[in-house]
Amino acid sequence: MKKLSDTYKELGIDFIFPIEINDTKGNRTYYEKSEGYWEKCEYDDNGNRIYFEDSDDYWYKRECDDNGKETYFEDSDGYWCRYEYDDNGKETYFEDSKGTKCGTPRSQSCDGKVIEVDGKKYKLTAL
Repeated sequence: MKKLSDTYKELGIDFIFPIEINDTKGNRTYYEKSEGYWEKCEYDDNGNRIYFEDSDDYWYKRECDDNGKETYFEDSDGYWCRYEYDDNGKETYFEDSKGTKCGTPRSQSCDGKVIEVDGKKYKLTAL
């Protein structure tokens, strides 16, 4: 990615370091120091940082649910993880690229499913 300071120089725009740009919600979307280090960030509509990259070739991306809880993470080192939560926000499942798995993924859980027995409907609840 081209540094913002290089673009400013090409356009003849005066600036001082550090260069910092914030979005309308006050979230820092770009930062650059005089030594050449820079960071770029993106945020979702709820203000959760969902993307980060820097001049050291490191990046990560995240996904968050409506409550701001991280549901997926992946980075430039090849690491990834995913989380699932119940309706109260309690973590119910975790797995990552290192082979760690804790809990039961919703796709394998019967929690919340409705069954019918002898004409009566029942909603299953995980214990």
